[in-house]
Amino acid sequence: NVPEPQEDVSQPKLSDPADTIPSRADITMSFFEYPPKPKSALGYHRILSPTASVKVSPICLGGIGIGHSWSSIFGKNEDPFALLDAYFALGGNFIDTSNIYNSEDSERLIGEWMEKRGVRDQIVLATKYTAGFRSYNREKEPLQSNFTGNSAKSMHISVRESLKKLRTDYIDVLYVHWWDWATGVEEVMRGLHAHVMAKEVLYLGVSNTPAWVVVKANAFARANGLTPFSVYQGRWNAGFRDMEAEIIPMCEDQGMAIVPWAALGGGKFLTAEEREARDKDPDARKSSHGQEVSVALCEALEKIAKEKGATLRSIALAYLFHQSPYVFPIVGVNTVAHVEAIPEAIGIELSKADIDLIHEASPFDPRFPMNFAFGYMKGGKYDLSLTAADNQQYTIAAWIDAPPKPLPYKPRKVTETEARD
Repeated sequence: NVPEPQEDVSQPKLSDPADTIPSRADITMSFFEYPPKPKSALGYHRILSPTASVKVSPICLGGIGIGHSWSSIFGKNEDPFALLDAYFALGGNFIDTSNIYNSEDSERLIGEWMEKRGVRDQIVLATKYTAGFRSYNREKEPLQSNFTGNSAKSMHISVRESLKKLRTDYIDVLYVHWWDWATGVEEVMRGLHAHVMAKEVLYLGVSNTPAWVVVKANAFARANGLTPFSVYQGRWNAGFRDMEAEIIPMCEDQGMAIVPWAALGGGKFLTAEEREARDKDPDARKSSHGQEVSVALCEALEKIAKEKGATLRSIALAYLFHQSPYVFPIVGVNTVAHVEAIPEAIGIELSKADIDLIHEASPFDPRFPMNFAFGYMKGGKYDLSLTAADNQQYTIAAWIDAPPKPLPYKPRKVTETEARD
């Protein structure tokens, strides 16, 4: 009799590949199944712009507060990784930073987080060049005239360093941070396009720049087979409406997304209770981007918020969503609770009466020539819904119809039941 072979228990037992590899039928069924529903409205991603089809969360996480170097300006925050984890867990994928934020710590921390979590390709990452990002290091690098501005050299140095800090080989959106009034659009657009062709940058954005410069730059790019700007970032909120005069109409014409910074008024949109508490707090944050916000506007936002069972800040963000289709406000956060409050704004629907109340509390003169075209003779009120039919040169001579402006996205609410499922 031949003895049966004994199992060698000293060696780890290898699993049968058939036990671990999904069957072809399982793979096929999984391929055709719908993905799980997002946990929040942040997870319902939107096309960034008509000229950039990358999909992003409706609200962008601001990286200016990621890190602690600038906490005296923007407030103390919780662990940066906890903030980023909370945003990602809610389905958020759009993160904004800059070469200069928190003395370069913002890019370093975001890069470290993406690498440790293994999520780089799931994130749409925007950063910027132009600012003098090494100014804190003047003792070691005293000659910094080419570390700032829009020149090809400044661009090259900044992109090279951003890629290192972010621990990545590409940037989804690279912004010109501000116009330097020294560099021609030809040099800027050729330089940016070279980074696109090198696959170091996918899309181009511009920030804090006059409309005429953006149109000139895009015209040059399109005429010469270069990559145009697809995104504009600027200061816009319910109490600071300057972009509504020419910048936003320009973006709609050029097929560009609108990414507002200071979307919450630099932290100045407060309820009556919050205003009282802040007045009593000697350590209350004094933002360098703060603005004078009228009590009347805060009261209007709070009134609408109470009627809808929402927060005042959610109403302020909802106002922006209702103005144009491709709007992605940047929101800065200091706590995980701030992050978890972000999605509410995406599900709020404002009526025309709500928007009129906000406009009455925050009157806006678009100045010449927009106030010449729309209503100065009859004391008309300017807003972004006006069309050619509202041009007073027509209205004094004829009655015409004109197609309406493109409608914004419909509000998206995710119930607790949907989030659990």
